[in-house]
Amino acid sequence: MRAFLFPGQGTQRVGMGQQLCHVYPAAAEVFDRAGDVLGFDIGRICREGPAEQLTNTRYAQPAVFTCSAATLAAVAERGIEPDLVAGHSVGEFTALMAAGALSFEDALLAVQQRAELMAEVTRPGTMTAVVGLDPAVVEGLCVDLSTGDTGAGRVVIGLHNGDRYVVLSGDVDAVRLAETAARAAGALKILPLAVSHAFHSPLMAEVAGRWAQCARALDLRTPDVPVALNTTGHLSTDVDEIRQAVVDQVTSPVQWVSCVRALLARGMTEAIEVGDSKVLATIGRNVDRTVPHLSLAGPRAIDQLVSGGRRAAWASSAQEVADAVR
Repeated sequence: MRAFLFPGQGTQRVGMGQQLCHVYPAAAEVFDRAGDVLGFDIGRICREGPAEQLTNTRYAQPAVFTCSAATLAAVAERGIEPDLVAGHSVGEFTALMAAGALSFEDALLAVQQRAELMAEVTRPGTMTAVVGLDPAVVEGLCVDLSTGDTGAGRVVIGLHNGDRYVVLSGDVDAVRLAETAARAAGALKILPLAVSHAFHSPLMAEVAGRWAQCARALDLRTPDVPVALNTTGHLSTDVDEIRQAVVDQVTSPVQWVSCVRALLARGMTEAIEVGDSKVLATIGRNVDRTVPHLSLAGPRAIDQLVSGGRRAAWASSAQEVADAVR
């Protein structure tokens, strides 16, 4: 069974999707449609930047969604469809669109609303990747720091990306203390992320109510294929369950390891990262190496997929993977 995986914020870069649009008119059409929906030229921002604008949450989330949707359109044009889908963080909206649960327009507008709300959070926060420690150990450190008399604030695990690879999210001082504690506990790598907010943490609570109103108004339909949900790590085709997961997503951790394992348990034999990214293919192979994890980054990757060719996703540096998982 073929699973489509859709990347999240952090995979954006100047030039994203440009080569794809040169090869596939269907992809270029998606960028044009997205610009009409958003009211600004997202294609130009993806092609030309500047990097500071593209990195801004307000533009990064719609950019990543649009690039993945464009790749999906090119893949669909070649007759390739998924049996299962999952998306990392904001990528979950592309997954829901791919599964037929949301229209392109509704999904993109939801992403835009999500990005705007998250950018409005006033409480400063940050995120840091921790590699080489058991998540239970990191969780214990977070609990000790958040409930102890440090006065540093709160820190939680925001992303479960691997068996020994998590991302901390929380108040700046609390995250810095957690970095020190993780080093002392034997972490192999500590990789601070270049973010201004603590995504997927309780620090997003100040916009949670408004986001819930947006999510509950979405015209969600029963998906054509099962969707692995970030907040539960389970596959679902139940509209009510999916809607609640969308509501909870901004303040809850991404259970990506559980999502990948749920896909494997359902019979996934091939995982394809759909978008101009190789991050999910890289971290997916770290969860399970028995199933091919392929990336469609690159203008000819779709042709190779159609022809039955196999190529490994490009290896990413630890920092690239850490930065591109929110």
